[in-house]
This record gives sequence, C-alpha cells and structure tokens, in this order.
Amino acid sequence: MRRWHGLDEVPADWGRSVVTIGVFDGVHRGHQRIVARASEFARELGLPSVVITFDPHPDEVVRPGTHPPLLCSPKRRAELLAGLGADAVMILPFTLELSRMGPDEFVQSVLVDRLHAARVVVGEDFRFGHKARGDVALLRELGDKYDFEAEGVPLVANGEPISSTRIRERLSAGDVDGAAQLLGRPHRVEGVVVRGARRGRELGFPTANLETPSHTAIPSDGVYAGYLNCAGYGRARNDDSAGFPDACWPAAISIGTNPTFEGQERTVEAYALDRDDLDLYGEHVSVDFAVRLRDTLKFDSIESLIDQMRRDVERAREITGS
Repeated sequence: MRRWHGLDEVPADWGRSVVTIGVFDGVHRGHQRIVARASEFARELGLPSVVITFDPHPDEVVRPGTHPPLLCSPKRRAELLAGLGADAVMILPFTLELSRMGPDEFVQSVLVDRLHAARVVVGEDFRFGHKARGDVALLRELGDKYDFEAEGVPLVANGEPISSTRIRERLSAGDVDGAAQLLGRPHRVEGVVVRGARRGRELGFPTANLETPSHTAIPSDGVYAGYLNCAGYGRARNDDSAGFPDACWPAAISIGTNPTFEGQERTVEAYALDRDDLDLYGEHVSVDFAVRLRDTLKFDSIESLIDQMRRDVERAREITGS
C-alpha cells in the first residue's frame, strides 16, 4: 500500500485509477461503505484504488477556530483507510490556495492530471471547490468533460444515517458505546504520557496521564472501562505484557478535573488493571473506550474515593473480561 503526502508524491507514470475523496474524520461505517464501493469498482476495472483525505481539516483553513473536535489524528486516519484495502492513501495538504480553486480547476488538478481518475466515488453530501460550490451533480458533469464516472454513496449503515457530527454528539454525552456502533470500533484517544500530580500512584492505582493533541474529540467527564495501548512497549522491554503481546492492557479510564482534589485542569488518565510496574512516561499511547461506568464525582474523603475506585476497577475487569 502506497502513502503519499501531496500531489507531488504521485509517481509520474501513475496510470488510471479509481478515486474516493473526503475528510473521512473518524473513518466511520459510512466512510467504510464509500471506500468499499471504490474498491469494488477498482476490482471490476482492474485498476488501483486511491483514497484522498485532507490535513488540516478544511474548516481550520477556511474558518479558523471553528472546526470540530477531531475523531482521529491524520496518521490514524491514514492507517484506518489503508486497512480498508486501498492501494494508495494520499494526505492532501489543505491550503488557502486549494480552498480557492473552483470546482473545475480542483477536479482537473487533483483528479484528472495527477491521478487519471476513471471513476470517482464520494459521499452523497460531498462538496468541493471554492465556497463548496461543487456537489455530486456537478462532479458527474465534470466527469463527462474529463472522461470519468462519478457516484455519490449514501452515508448509512443498516439503514441508519451516519455522520462524524452524530458521533461527536454521542461522545459529548458520554455514550461511547453508541459512538462505537457508528464508528465500527471503539473510539480512540491518543497522546503522550506526561507527569501529573501522581495521586493515582499514592492511592494504589497508578495512571498514565495523556497529553492529547489540541482539538481531540474527548468523551464527556466520567469514568470508563476500556483499554490502554502502547505499541512496541513489550518488544522494547522484552516484556510479554502479562498476556497482551501487543501491549494492550484492560484499563479504567478517568476524564475530568479531579474535583475531590479541587483540580482545575481537565485530564485523561488510564489505569492498566493490576499493573503498577509500567514506565510509560514519554511514550505515545492510546486509550480505547468500551463502556461508561459513572459520572465524575466529588468525594467527601480519600477513603470514599479509594472504595469507589476499587469498584470501578472491578466493573472494568468484568467488562473487559480480564
């Protein structure tokens, strides 16, 4: 599978291909349906399939400060798209220059001159060109002009409309299970482990405190069951990760400001169940959310907090089957 960052990385001898294009934030089940349709056409035509996505999010360039929280990083998005069977994934830098291209210029520059599109598959609500003047109907007209076919695919799964906006709404409500149903997998938050107040270790539950990228879609405050992942941790330390060779540990995850300690900063912290020996500072890790356990609460005493944390860990253990 090829990965390109921008049009200049497309090989000069690249032939005709089937192309799908979109932001694809979250690579949810609707997006998966689009990519699958493009792959189907590619097989029928005997051509490679190319997925184009953008970085940064177009709204960040067109209307700075207004773009939505991101469901996944550009790197994670490319990995997910590649996992769907695309022959090539292009991360196209979204610039002011690109945003000012008219629909015809955009199609000619991106889809025709460099990728030699034979067929283009997009979501049925796809918009393109300056001020989003282009739609699927115009894409079909331009296909007649430039010798490619275009198709708009409904963003649905099992008859249910799916959108990144709906997923963000569910995460904002703490409904990580509902978000997972739309995504087709658990929602993931990534970050680098940094030093926090170290209260978890003092209480007997050492946590990895994630410093997440700005604009990350983080579920609402609360305690969750899920998994803590650190690729390569076991291999780097000759550690079998206690039965989890991919360094994936069942976890209890806390999001909030630690109101019992009058905290002010919102944090994402994960306790790998029964692991007090992990040295994760400076590691890039991720947490996958399975089920919301409860709201974030302020406790009257440290003892009450510890008792509740023990119950949270037991529930997380039941849910993750560990």
